[in-house]
Amino acid sequence: MRSDKMKKGAERAPQRSLLKAMGYTNEQIRKPLIGIVNSFNEVIPGHIHLQTVARSVKDGVLMAGGTPMEFNVIGVCDGIAMGHEGMKYSLASRELIADSIECMAKAHCFDGLVFIPNCDKIVPGMLIAAARLNLPSIFVSGGPMLSNCSDEGKAMDLNSVFEAVGAYKNGTIDEDRLEYFEENACPGCGSCSGMFTANSMNCLCEVLGMALKGNGTVPAVHASRLRLAKAAGMRSVGLVEENLRPLDIMTPKAFENALVVDMALGCSSNSLLHLTAVAHQAGVELDLKKVNEISEHTPNLCRLAPAGGHHVQELNDAGGVYAVMNEISKGGRLDLSLKTVTGKTVGENIAGCPVRNREVIRSFEEPYSKTGGLAVLFGSLAENGAVVKRSAVAPEMLVHKGPARVFNSEEEAIAAIYNAEIKSGDVVVIRYEGPAGGPGMREMLSPTSAIAGMGLDKEVALVTDGRFSGATRGASIGHVSPEAVSGGTIAYVQEGDLISIDIPNYSIELEISPEELENRRKTMAIQKKDNVTGYLAKYARSVSSADKGAVID
Repeated sequence: MRSDKMKKGAERAPQRSLLKAMGYTNEQIRKPLIGIVNSFNEVIPGHIHLQTVARSVKDGVLMAGGTPMEFNVIGVCDGIAMGHEGMKYSLASRELIADSIECMAKAHCFDGLVFIPNCDKIVPGMLIAAARLNLPSIFVSGGPMLSNCSDEGKAMDLNSVFEAVGAYKNGTIDEDRLEYFEENACPGCGSCSGMFTANSMNCLCEVLGMALKGNGTVPAVHASRLRLAKAAGMRSVGLVEENLRPLDIMTPKAFENALVVDMALGCSSNSLLHLTAVAHQAGVELDLKKVNEISEHTPNLCRLAPAGGHHVQELNDAGGVYAVMNEISKGGRLDLSLKTVTGKTVGENIAGCPVRNREVIRSFEEPYSKTGGLAVLFGSLAENGAVVKRSAVAPEMLVHKGPARVFNSEEEAIAAIYNAEIKSGDVVVIRYEGPAGGPGMREMLSPTSAIAGMGLDKEVALVTDGRFSGATRGASIGHVSPEAVSGGTIAYVQEGDLISIDIPNYSIELEISPEELENRRKTMAIQKKDNVTGYLAKYARSVSSADKGAVID
């Protein structure tokens, strides 16, 4: 065992003495040491219950003959961090999470790892660590939050509150109604209940083969979540015995499977940012143009919030991720021969997993749309690509041309939206919010929700080198690369310039002449923030562009 070099032989008596100081017995020390990577904290509702999940994981490890050893990693709540400087730290925390896990796993010679994430950056941060360490590993998330219905019979989630703020600012609802959403939209623990970033990534862990069935969809409050955690703990010991490792599982074909199911599910636009980063760590190159090729031939089978009215609990009841995979495999788009943490192949895992609700999971023959949920746009405004959640865009906004309304920060844009300065037909441009320029590539649920709450989501587009929450809906186009601080075209857009968006044809153009653009490059200065300190300063100096996954090498 890998842990033998830390614990075995006369010369390791000091190390064993330290283990015994914590109460470990000789019998425990001799067994496989399984690191339990827990992201529990008392800050994130998706993580507040992870001590209970970790207890079940440890029970599973013990049942299978291993010795569990738990340690914690940090986590940022994107919802709480939204709309202020805290969001600059969200994406940046992904790299800290991966680095800290590397430190713990390498320093203490674990034989295997069980990862317990739940929200946003924590899932991909742990996937990056799993690929980097390449120790036998398995994932079990904390599960999604439930969605309750409002007094009007409409399912609610966190996005309902953000949009209620826009409605309140617009005078559509009063303060009492805003408080109603505040009190009722988020009923308890779990990752926010739509197909937002956290649930997208937890579902894709199943597709990649790194988690057991139900990882992405079994609600946080269900007892079956604890049974799943015990099964993951037990399986972790088997993975060590079989020496089955993440890079045996997360192969190029596994990432292609993930992209296919991403399109079928209608996952968050952030999933492309994170899959690209995890693939990079695994030594796999994901070309964004490949995304459009896959999207062209992959029907969108699910319309979960924010694209539709269903939530993840309904996806679970309809058969979960495996049912979606089983349905999409009818088109021959999945490689069913790949290894997974179950010890079985993809095909063996999804066999006998039927769809139980055809409204939540449409058939391959009668999908919600014939193309996938995400699209990558290319053109003069985004030479290296920009990402949009196509399934959450109103049909009338799939093709749009309008005048640019230009803002150099999210705060400037929000102020203009709340002051009713944005009009029907406008294209809101928010720049200097990219990975390096932000720094931190903030999510912008506040401006997109404000636009939706004011009833403009079918009339106004938003384009940014930042990114969007998985809860964002409407013609919200993010990840524009190159970003403004790197001299991307978005830095040279001026108020009133016409911007043409053609999502079906994967195009986004700034309608000025090449000569005019070149003149602006010579005369307009790039704005760089000079007040950035601490970790963000280090991050800004090293982070790649969004089309490369915003990674640090």
